[in-house]
Amino acid sequence: MLRHRLMIALAIFFMTALSGMAAGHAVSHPAKLEPETLNYKVMFKWGLINKQAGRASLALTHTPKGYSAMLAAASEPWADKIYRVRDTLNGRMTYADLTPLFYEKIAHEGGEHKHDVVKYNYSTPGKVSADCIRRVYKKGELKVDERRQLSSEGDAIDMLSSFYYMRTLPFEKWAKGHVQTIDIFSGKRKELLSIKYHGIDNLDIDGVKHPTYHITFTFTSGNGEKTSDDMDAWIATDKSRIPLRLEGRLPVGKVHCIYTGSGKQ
Repeated sequence: MLRHRLMIALAIFFMTALSGMAAGHAVSHPAKLEPETLNYKVMFKWGLINKQAGRASLALTHTPKGYSAMLAAASEPWADKIYRVRDTLNGRMTYADLTPLFYEKIAHEGGEHKHDVVKYNYSTPGKVSADCIRRVYKKGELKVDERRQLSSEGDAIDMLSSFYYMRTLPFEKWAKGHVQTIDIFSGKRKELLSIKYHGIDNLDIDGVKHPTYHITFTFTSGNGEKTSDDMDAWIATDKSRIPLRLEGRLPVGKVHCIYTGSGKQ
């Protein structure tokens, strides 16, 4: 279980911990977001052990009709021998307000290959619907082939587009303890994401202090039960709003995702 959680964190942390968002699609941008590539290292810490277990990059580009985003995550060679991870998330969003249009997860984790697809429908005013497909292969054999319709009476996002909503949140206007919620879709289910604001922290990265907004993420199912452990994020207070650090607990130790810079590696 530990090795599974440790390596799967490469995907989970970028599909969940990066999942803050704005209060709705009312947020508009006077100009297009610039194309960018953000890079992260994933560290496993337990006692005196502090070793890089993987890395991830998140790229945003322009298309004729909107934004295209891609997240790629991979375990390090030493970790491949324990639990190999090669995950890719693809998504499309509108220029006007970052409304998600399409989401895809392609995951190779251990001996499993998972493929999730979410296609959005906004034809009913005030409601978001999605056609969701989930397929799971084990050792090349199809084990799960599901299709379902999910809906939300309001706004909803997915695990990739939510990253960009997080960077529009009005943290500077929130009081400590403020909680924001929104529905989030995957190929498997709909969950409720709650974001709790803890105020401003000075985050130390390699001896340099960075003022950040500290947030906790909680995911719950329709009956209110938690679907994963809580995770914390520290987001730069400057205009970039880049998540600088993400942290989650394992049964033994912790996993940290740390921003290492922009540009292609």
